Amino acid sequence: MSDFDLPETRYATSGDVSIAYQVMGEGPIDIIMVPGIVSHVEFMHELPGFTAFLRRLAAFARVISFDKRGQGLSDRTPGAASLEQRMDDVRAVMDEIGSKQATLIGFSEGCAMSALFAATFPERVTHLVLCGGFAKAYATEELILQRVKAWGTGAMIRGLIPDQASNPDAVAQFAKFERLSASPSTYKAFGLLNIDIDVRSILPNVRVPTLVMHRLTDTLVPVDYGRDLSSRIPGAKYIEYPTGGHAYWIGDVETLTGDIEEFITGHRENASETLERLLATVLFTDIVDSTRSAAAMGDHTWRRLLDSHDQIARQTVEKFRGTLIKSTGDGILATFDGPGRAVRCALAFEAASRQIGLPLRAGIHTGEIEMRGHDIGGIAVHAAARVMAQCAPSEVLVSRVVTDLVAGAGLKFAPRGSYQLKGIPGNWDLYAAAV
Repeated sequence: MSDFDLPETRYATSGDVSIAYQVMGEGPIDIIMVPGIVSHVEFMHELPGFTAFLRRLAAFARVISFDKRGQGLSDRTPGAASLEQRMDDVRAVMDEIGSKQATLIGFSEGCAMSALFAATFPERVTHLVLCGGFAKAYATEELILQRVKAWGTGAMIRGLIPDQASNPDAVAQFAKFERLSASPSTYKAFGLLNIDIDVRSILPNVRVPTLVMHRLTDTLVPVDYGRDLSSRIPGAKYIEYPTGGHAYWIGDVETLTGDIEEFITGHRENASETLERLLATVLFTDIVDSTRSAAAMGDHTWRRLLDSHDQIARQTVEKFRGTLIKSTGDGILATFDGPGRAVRCALAFEAASRQIGLPLRAGIHTGEIEMRGHDIGGIAVHAAARVMAQCAPSEVLVSRVVTDLVAGAGLKFAPRGSYQLKGIPGNWDLYAAAV
């Protein structure tokens, strides 16, 4: 899987129930992400910051996420699964992917089950990380019923990502996540069952290395619950973060993921020491409807046109003093030391490619990149790819930072609106470029 692809959803069988899971990364360590009360392994990648969080962990580990039975893309089952059934599902996923041992990272409701799993199957758990969790349920029946009434409206965002609660686009997106992850009755069943969760008596039996993490400003699960959880696990390390909401993938995630890596591996990756970072303008292109065009033209004609496309790409990037990083099969990735040259290159490349019958889409963003041998990485690369994904055929889209940097260069830009880019936090104003 490349840096720009999302993982495929697979299924493990737990008894006669299918459990949906995804795998990201190829590291020597396995990390099982145990979700909170609801999840959806595919749509959660639409939530800003989630994919980037998993990718950070996947830099040193194989990261496995899954949906509990009864929700997300796993089999819908009546009622709510017990902690014992949820443990069976984790074992089923581990067996399916050939994982003999793994670190469990439990989130919110998932912390209790993760701790129970570690105490019951210590031979299968190397480390335990509990984030925003509790030993005894904090919610009441009245609170659960209030949430059921509002389910599907995005109201839960107020507790998980409070700084986005006043953003109508973010609320609408979270409302969709709620609806896709579980129906109101399913949420109600899980919520009412969770009221009875109390694993305090088993926590002294957790013998695997444990890290408990909690945010001081977590309004959904107050910090006292995290402190209590840590105090009951022998030798547990406790880290408290001064800011951020309940959602672990939003906020100062670099510090949080660095702490997780150091706890699991004994060291923290210092990107500034191992990677060369520099500011660059990143250009991504792809051919519009390439799959359909290839099928319509036939292999020979398509191959000939692709060769012409690649030759035009090399010549055009070189003309505008860029660096052609690689071909993506039906497009290119290139960098430039000036945003104006990147925009002019994209416009020239699109016009030339359209003349041979291959209309393009192009996305451009300026930001910090990481040099990885002959390849590049970093948020700027992801951003350029996501900008390109919003393009109409034969369009060159740029981020706001590009328009700011080329003021006075004789280029024209038409606003195309504000977007949320998959896996990247915040709203992005995009503009169509022209000469």
